[in-house]
Amino acid sequence: MKLGIVGLPNVGKSTLFNAMTNTRAETGNYLSRSAAPNLGMVNVPDARLDFLTKLNKSEKTVPAVIEFIDIAGLAQGASKGEGIGNKFLTHIREVDAVIHVVRCFDDDNIIHVNDTIDPVRDVAIINFELIYADLELVERRVERGKKIFKSDKSIERELKLFEELLEVLNDGKPARSINYTPEDAAIIDTAPLLTRKKIIYVANVSEDDIGDIENCEYYKKLYDSVKSENAEIIPICAKIEAEINELDAAERKEFLKELGIEQSGLDKLIQSSYRLLGLISFLTSGPKESRAWTIKKGSKAPEAAGKIHSDLERGFIRAETVAYKDLFECGTMAAAKEKGLVRSEGKEYVVNDGDVVLFRFNV
Repeated sequence: MKLGIVGLPNVGKSTLFNAMTNTRAETGNYLSRSAAPNLGMVNVPDARLDFLTKLNKSEKTVPAVIEFIDIAGLAQGASKGEGIGNKFLTHIREVDAVIHVVRCFDDDNIIHVNDTIDPVRDVAIINFELIYADLELVERRVERGKKIFKSDKSIERELKLFEELLEVLNDGKPARSINYTPEDAAIIDTAPLLTRKKIIYVANVSEDDIGDIENCEYYKKLYDSVKSENAEIIPICAKIEAEINELDAAERKEFLKELGIEQSGLDKLIQSSYRLLGLISFLTSGPKESRAWTIKKGSKAPEAAGKIHSDLERGFIRAETVAYKDLFECGTMAAAKEKGLVRSEGKEYVVNDGDVVLFRFNV
C-alpha cells in the first residue's frame, strides 16, 4: 500500500512524515524545495503477530508494511505545469490513497504561503489543481466518446457517465464525491483520475487543541468543508508525533495518557487507510515465520493464497483456518481443533480479518 502525503508548503507534511517513518526528510521554514519525493516504510503494528510468534516459536515476525511518500509542497498553477506541477501530479497518480495535510494551527515563527491560516482555502487550492487536471482528461474523453458514438452506440453508457462527471468537476467537486455502482465505477476507473483517489484529510493542529479537538475552530471549519467528499478526516499534532517518535513503547503509552489521547497519529492513519481502501489482514504462522498479509476485504481463499505465491492460487485445494480470537482464547492450535474451531474451507470461502490460515495446494 502506497500513501502519498500532500499539502501546501509549511503545513507540517515532512515533520509528520519524519515522525511516522523515523526518517530525516528535509524540513524548514521556506516555500519550496526539490521535486523529488521522500520515501519511507512503516511496519503495521499487530499484537496478533506477537502472540503467533511466541506460540509457534517463529524465527521471524513479518508485519504488513505501508509505504509513505512525502510529495513536495504544491503551489497554485501545478495543473498548468508551473513550478514542479507536472512532477507533483505524476507522483500522486502513483499512490493508492492521498493523505492531505492541512495546517490548522497558529505560529508566527512558521510562515504560510498565503500569509494567513485558512484550512478551507488551503484545501480548495490543492483540490482546484487536481480537479483542473482531471477536467482536461475528462473533456478529451467526452470529445472522443461523441465521435465514436456516431458509429458505435454501445458506448452510450460510458459517454453519459463521463458527461455527468464533467458537470461535477466543472462545479468544483472532486470525482470521489459521486457514489457509483460497481459497474459504473469500473467504467470511470478506466481514466486515471486524480480526484478519484481515496483521501484522508489530516488536520495538523496545535498541542493545545489535540486534546480538545471539539473546540478547535480551524478543525471544525475543515471538517464542515470536506465531510461530503467520502473522505476520512483525522486530527493530528505533527509536533507531538515527532516527540512520540523519540520514546520507547512504555513511554509512548504514558505520554499519550498524559495528553488525553487514546492513539498516536500513526495508528489513526493506519486504521483509517485500511478502512478507506477496504483492506484487511490475514495471518500465517509456523516455525520459520509469522506474517501478516494485506488483501482486499471480500477476497476469497484462492485469491488470498495468491498473495503469498501464484502457485498456491493455481493449485489451491483448501484452506485450514481459525479465527485469531478463537485461537488466542484456546491458547494452542490443538485446543482449537478439539473444540472444532479449525475449519477446512474451499474456493468460495471469503477470508476474514484476523484469520490464521494454512493453505493446502497441489501444483
